[in-house]
Amino acid sequence: MFEFDQYLGFIAFLTILTIGFWLMIFLITFVIPYWIGGAFMERMKEIKEEKKAKRELN
Repeated sequence: MFEFDQYLGFIAFLTILTIGFWLMIFLITFVIPYWIGGAFMERMKEIKEEKKAKRELN
């Protein structure tokens, strides 16, 4: 069967694998869409301000 150091290595491997998996899920479902949505909203705000500035000049 397993010796104690092999058991600890296996547990460490499973822990790192699980942490990586949940971090990837978190980034894909929350962080990246929030980042893209925020950049889109900021760009729309800039475009609206540019149009407003052009209207005020004319």
